[in-house]
Amino acid sequence: MAVYQAKNFDHLLGTPGFSDQLLKNHFTLYQGYVTNTNKLIEELEAMTKEGKVGTPAYAELKRRFGWEFNGMRLHELYFENMTKEKVDFPEGSSLFKKIVQDFGSFETWEKDFKATGAMRGIGWAALYYDPVANKLFNTWINEHDVGHLSTCSIILIMDVFEHAFMIDYGLKRADYIEAFFKAIDWKVVVNRYEKVKAK
Repeated sequence: MAVYQAKNFDHLLGTPGFSDQLLKNHFTLYQGYVTNTNKLIEELEAMTKEGKVGTPAYAELKRRFGWEFNGMRLHELYFENMTKEKVDFPEGSSLFKKIVQDFGSFETWEKDFKATGAMRGIGWAALYYDPVANKLFNTWINEHDVGHLSTCSIILIMDVFEHAFMIDYGLKRADYIEAFFKAIDWKVVVNRYEKVKAK
């Protein structure tokens, strides 16, 4: 039995700025990460039982696991922090106040987050919260598995792999980023922050 089941994000179909074709392709790609994560769990467990843990094949699958798992989980966080209904960022929220405290203004934070997402390369732009220093960071995650801030929590995530935008925007990543910002479900984002702050 599969450890993980793909979540259904069809409620996002019809999101302004995102064609249904782009979203359906993206959902299929996400489902592939779920499938591959489950396959790797099975294969690694079988290799352990068979005593093949010292093999190059085992080592490569072990390295691959984090990439597939993060591909699954980051896509879930991404789709979950999107909505087709416009949701304004509540300026009275604890997260809004924390962004202003750490970045000087919401506009400064937004400019920095968008600039992170516009960097050359494939990966993700993430707003992380570090509970140790009580600080927010905009961070670049390379592909799925390089650049994560250990012990920190993802508050907002934006996919900037080409598959997230090229069908609709070609090479105009900046236009995709603007569309994404209009589709952010700020209620979800604020709730993530409040949950980690409450720990």
